[in-house]
Amino acid sequence: MEGRRISIRVVHWGTGAAGREALRGIINHPGLELVGVCVNAAEKEGRDAAQLCGLAEPTGVVATRDSAALLALRPDCLSYFGPGPGREKAVVADLVPFLSAGANVVTTSLAGMVYPPAADARSREPLAAAAASGQSSFFATGIEPGFGSDLLPLSLLSACDDVESVRIQEIADYSTYGVEEAMRFAFGFGNPPDQPGILFTGDLLVNEWGAVISQLADALGLRLDGIDTVHEVATVNTDLSTAIGTLRAGEVSGVRFEVRGLLDGRPVIILEHVNRMGAAVAPDWPHGSTTDTLVYRVEIEGRPAMRCELTFDQVAGSDHGLIATAMRAVNAIPAVCAAPSGLLSALDLPVIAGRNVVRRAP
Repeated sequence: MEGRRISIRVVHWGTGAAGREALRGIINHPGLELVGVCVNAAEKEGRDAAQLCGLAEPTGVVATRDSAALLALRPDCLSYFGPGPGREKAVVADLVPFLSAGANVVTTSLAGMVYPPAADARSREPLAAAAASGQSSFFATGIEPGFGSDLLPLSLLSACDDVESVRIQEIADYSTYGVEEAMRFAFGFGNPPDQPGILFTGDLLVNEWGAVISQLADALGLRLDGIDTVHEVATVNTDLSTAIGTLRAGEVSGVRFEVRGLLDGRPVIILEHVNRMGAAVAPDWPHGSTTDTLVYRVEIEGRPAMRCELTFDQVAGSDHGLIATAMRAVNAIPAVCAAPSGLLSALDLPVIAGRNVVRRAP
């Protein structure tokens, strides 16, 4: 780390699949100084941060389960990657003390807060009050909700005249995604077909992705009639080996849903997920042009009509979707710390680039 200019002191919370990538990114970022790590598991407590994210050189920062001790460090920013879906109230309770104490926050754990003006008041109001009290800033992001459903479509829409509809798709093979809580609890993979994951109960789909729809509607100057949702599941007649264990024949192995903004009774802004646990699942559902591993696609009907597809090259031992999810938040930390206090969206920040440029010997 010799020769690095350290300016922003960061506490990181959460070392799950995406959290490990964020921790690695903070350690490697030339403008950030890791000062604390919060973990939930007893077996991780006392371990060096480098061990928790696969880096060789020790940082001297050891993990703790004592969040109050980390708050006492008075960090400039909290990077929060604790579990999100279904835990919104608990996540807000974790974040409020940091915001109130003047620490800025970046997180991927509150998907519904990617566009605060449209967020559920139960999350928005206590976070706004804490940010006002501490004169701090809050930013929720990720790859989707986040970059794939805000900056990517908004950039394309900046080159449009007539716009008839916007469709944003995530097409992904989740069979290598080992976050069991999200896959089984939230999406319902491995459940009987008549037992939905928590995302498909109550208003959770709208709470998680409605802000995406509202942000694009506001950018387009639309007053929508409302937001509705549709979803379906798929099964296969053979067992599937996945990162969350074996899915038995007849259990849910595919999930497709849409969150749709309606205008004059017609869907005009559509957020669609097509998520499979293997290539054999739901062959009639949409596919990427070159891969189904991980694709973000934006289709705009209008003048001009556009189709933009973002794919991630996969390398053995790395999940590039997780890296992108984590680094969209980590790379935003300097801009969030420099922003006026309050609840931020992608529209409130400048263009952000990664700073860890790898130098190779000639």
